[in-house]
Amino acid sequence: MNSVDESADFWEQHYAGMDAHWGTRPNAVLTSLLAGLDPSPGIALDLGCGHGGDALWLAGQGWDVTAVDVSQTALDRVSAGAAAEGVTDRVRTRRHDLARSFPDGTYDLVTATYFHTPVAISREHVLRRATRAVAPGGLLIVIEHASTAPWSWQAGQDIHHPAPEDVVASLQLDDAWQVVGADAPRRTATGPVGETATVTDNVIAVRRAR
Repeated sequence: MNSVDESADFWEQHYAGMDAHWGTRPNAVLTSLLAGLDPSPGIALDLGCGHGGDALWLAGQGWDVTAVDVSQTALDRVSAGAAAEGVTDRVRTRRHDLARSFPDGTYDLVTATYFHTPVAISREHVLRRATRAVAPGGLLIVIEHASTAPWSWQAGQDIHHPAPEDVVASLQLDDAWQVVGADAPRRTATGPVGETATVTDNVIAVRRAR
């Protein structure tokens, strides 16, 4: 099985076996960060959108959003959610295995919120590609696990999590970029069946010069 088939197969099974309402609320870390940065709504790209909590919230804030995932099941649920919330005109879904293909165009906001997968891909390559999709004056936001939650597929494994500055370095940004934030806050997270745990996130925000 090649990586495209493996990735699609894993995530199709993942979402097919998941409550369709899980992940339909926006990520609290993202909403808090954007409240502080206060960007004007424009064109947004949500990488690895899942059930679309972030994409639907952004659309509700006035953004035109392209929501990307490798799972058609997830994308169908995003479309259904957009219809239910009356934001169909501001949410487009696109199916991509981001290790192989990437949406065209440039965006005022690109988000990669918990863009993790057990399938072997070059995640750094995808995030570097994401920097090229940011329009002048736009933002790239990367929110990722910096610890392993007990419900993670990585639970019990000896996992190395990079520091925020390592993530920024991996993006290979030039002088046209400003690092707006690179932090590792802790928070209480809730798992798929309601369990809670204290976790750490890497929260990266970088802005391309106008």
